[in-house]
Amino acid sequence: MRKFSPEYLRRTRAGMWEQSRAALAPLSLGDRKRILDAGAGTGELARVLDEESPGRVACLDADPELLAVGREQTGLDVVAGDATRPPFRPGSFDLVVCQALLVNLPEPAAALGAFADLSTELVAAIEPDNADVGVDSTVAAEVELERTVREAYIEGVETDVAMGDRLTSLFREAGLDAIQTRRYYHRKLVEPPYDDVELRAAARKASGAALADHETELRRSLPAAEYDALRREWREMGREVVAAMREGTYRRAEVVPFDVVVGRVSNVE
Repeated sequence: MRKFSPEYLRRTRAGMWEQSRAALAPLSLGDRKRILDAGAGTGELARVLDEESPGRVACLDADPELLAVGREQTGLDVVAGDATRPPFRPGSFDLVVCQALLVNLPEPAAALGAFADLSTELVAAIEPDNADVGVDSTVAAEVELERTVREAYIEGVETDVAMGDRLTSLFREAGLDAIQTRRYYHRKLVEPPYDDVELRAAARKASGAALADHETELRRSLPAAEYDALRREWREMGREVVAAMREGTYRRAEVVPFDVVVGRVSNVE
């Protein structure tokens, strides 16, 4: 499984669920008593679950560094462990949910099967469809370069990062019934005045660090010369972004679709 830094998770998940939480309605959070956020990372989703449910929320993640940040930020119970072999007794929760976890697992079906064993009622997954991301920018080169990087990344990554309709099939394979699906659009807008996170993100583009986050995956799908050329173009684009931000003229909009899939454990009467 890929390793993510706390800064990366904060940057990519900033503002998620602030606009609307209606897509979480099938989780029936008001009725939950014991919830597990599997692959909780730094706890962004766990915080929402805690706000929306009277039940107790626990966080599970394989990365102790992320869990430490999550504990500090949420004050919730945190447990280190593998999502495919969670360290809990069967039936310990009435909802097991994950966000952007299955797309990073080589065997997502194994995780869903483990979640079905842990839950007495519901299992839910909130997973991005990375093949359907939309980007618009006042820096014209950014739109095409991001499309090129996204396509190369999807080809080079070793997990299914664009599950889409296949996510429902995985739920059925795990023995989950009464499956409900919704699509939630996480909209991220960068416009003046820019905050510190946005300024750092622009600087990382100009330095090439943002592209380096995905270098392993990109080099699997691109010849060395193409990767090097892409990196040069990416850094040049980043410098354009930084210059436009200094002038206060830079605007960027990104829409990431997330499929929210909820299934009921089949042995529940």
